[in-house]
Amino acid sequence: MTIDERIESIVKILDEKKAEEIEVFNLDEADYIAKRVVIANSLNGKHTLALAEHLKKALKAQGDEILASDMSDDWVVADLGDILVHIMIPEYRQRYSLETFLSELVEDQKKKKDIDPA
Repeated sequence: MTIDERIESIVKILDEKKAEEIEVFNLDEADYIAKRVVIANSLNGKHTLALAEHLKKALKAQGDEILASDMSDDWVVADLGDILVHIMIPEYRQRYSLETFLSELVEDQKKKKDIDPA
């Protein structure tokens, strides 16, 4: 399965279980620990953990697995090696604004490419 097919599957799994505002960042060109990052909102703490558990089971059934995870009611990070999945309550998403950080990372990489074509 390609990375894009895996991302599609992750988004579908989260969407089916009522995750909100699912966003995917392609970091192929950026200097970052993962090639893709998925960010999704949960409805509340219990929902955060339920989404993470469902994602883990669904991925395992597809032959993909979470290599490491850090879980709390407010924020779960699942590491699939080349993909990071963040599931968090809306307050945390707003507070930590990962989208801004990741968007800037992608932009910086584009600027570097324009300046210094390898």
